[in-house]
Amino acid sequence: MRTESTPAPRNRLFASALAETGLPTPVADALERVLLLDRLDDIYSRVVARTDDKPAFDKLLDILNIKVAITPDDLDHIPKTGPVVLVANHPFGFIEGAIVAAVLPRVRSDVKIMANTMLSNFGVLADFFLYVNPFGGENAARENRKGLRQAVAHLRNGGMLVVFPAGEVAHLDLRERGVVDPPWNPGVAGLARISGATVIPSFFAGANSALFQLLGFLHPRVRTAMLPHEFLNKQCSTIEFRIGSPIAPARLGRFTSDRDSIAWIRSRTYLLKHRNHHVPTLRVNLPFLNQPQEPVEPSVAPAQLAAEISRLQPERRLTALGELSVYYASSHEIPQVLREIGRLREITFRRAGEGTGKPLDIDPFDAHYIHLFIWNPESREIIGAYRVGESDRIRSRFGISGLYTSTLFRYDERFLDKLGTGLELGRSFVCLEHQKSYTPLMLLWRGISIYVCRYPRYSKLFGPVSISNDYTPISRQLMVSYFTQHDTPSAFSGLVQARNPLRRNPLSRQGNCSVWDIEDLSAAIADIEIDGKGLPVLLRQYLKLGGRLVGFNVDKQFSNALDGLIVVDLHRTDRKVLERYMGKTEAAEFLTAVGSGATG
Repeated sequence: MRTESTPAPRNRLFASALAETGLPTPVADALERVLLLDRLDDIYSRVVARTDDKPAFDKLLDILNIKVAITPDDLDHIPKTGPVVLVANHPFGFIEGAIVAAVLPRVRSDVKIMANTMLSNFGVLADFFLYVNPFGGENAARENRKGLRQAVAHLRNGGMLVVFPAGEVAHLDLRERGVVDPPWNPGVAGLARISGATVIPSFFAGANSALFQLLGFLHPRVRTAMLPHEFLNKQCSTIEFRIGSPIAPARLGRFTSDRDSIAWIRSRTYLLKHRNHHVPTLRVNLPFLNQPQEPVEPSVAPAQLAAEISRLQPERRLTALGELSVYYASSHEIPQVLREIGRLREITFRRAGEGTGKPLDIDPFDAHYIHLFIWNPESREIIGAYRVGESDRIRSRFGISGLYTSTLFRYDERFLDKLGTGLELGRSFVCLEHQKSYTPLMLLWRGISIYVCRYPRYSKLFGPVSISNDYTPISRQLMVSYFTQHDTPSAFSGLVQARNPLRRNPLSRQGNCSVWDIEDLSAAIADIEIDGKGLPVLLRQYLKLGGRLVGFNVDKQFSNALDGLIVVDLHRTDRKVLERYMGKTEAAEFLTAVGSGATG
């Protein structure tokens, strides 16, 4: 219950600060009104006067009628125990501190905020703060040492510390073409390093007014004078607070300096800005704007599927697990099975934001490719499939144009000669109702591995791996940038060109960092994506096999999916990974055959 019917005497915290400057009283009173300090004092007085049981910062947000938009999943990113440094951008000035002080204690009771010494007189609001002095002066060094000692002690005791590493409010930066924080203090990374704390990036969406940005060009102190105005104009608004995934101490340990470490943390923080730039429920698949999706064909009768599969030779059964078996066959051997595969492809790919828009996903390449599929004889259904092309046989019959990847990428005999004899893989899928389990995908890979063991001349794998349009543009850009800069093997440099390259916009310095690895990249993408997905599962599997991406193409015929051309040399795959898919004995036989030059 609130009791504000009898207003308490106004606390004059801000007015007192002006009086201490030694200005004549009439001037100080005028400035108090111009700078709206009297209104800040009124708001603080209302917080003090409230007698309900709500925490002080909840009362403040109530009085200002400010709502905070944050997801439960984001709050789950915060470890419940152990030292944590939560870093945040600083777009507004005062209100960010109020929001973290209102929100984070719902997760942890040991939250402290590094704050400006100006806030040390705030009585009921001051319990959350540890203080530093960013303004200099004769007492600044002593005050800062004290604040840092307290911060380190708090973290070493397992506490949670919130820091705004910029130290001052974000403002318009013409070089960055936007409103961004000034440089972040490397000492924040040092705090995390010496305390062994987990770091959590967080981001406040929004910025101060255009007037604030313009007046700031006159002098930085004008921006400071505008902060009360900006605080008050946030009344009756909703502010979005985004929290990214935790960064373990070991991740920061690879940096040789706190400056490099804080640059990377800042980059992870500013990537959270892009999370709301892509709302899947509003997405329209561009290829279908002028052509409605046709209904998918009815399923093929299970009896027909079972009859075709029963006529296959026993050696066409590659492997099995439980009730599931993996077979391979040519198109002329399984016309009805292939029809069902084409139907299931279309259903699965449409749900992933891809697909052809036609009743079946069947193309001319299916006629001369091998089809590897999982069959459940008990339920008489196909669980998943892969399309497999033997590059040597296809080239001898059809030339390069017989390979599906030639429709996405321009390459010639030099690329294929450099690659060597291999299998082109593509059009892989697992039916929606079976995607919660990794078993089908692992079984498909087991089937491919057994096929390679039988025919070891196919020790190279290549093909398109799709990054669907369900990923935000910034996530797709991050993937292309990372793999282009870090992962393209020099042996294929200049041998592959996309037929329809992704339009690439250089990432700003706020969202780009050159020292990521795959785990960093996946975590950053998961922070951006609304559903929290990281790198595509199939791409991860290829990378575990030692796959390298040699080009990217946007497939206009497939809902603008981004295809990466992946190349895998199984002879160079980590032996333990190879054994996981092939089996220990089979992997040894394969490596012996490849090493001896046996072709199979």
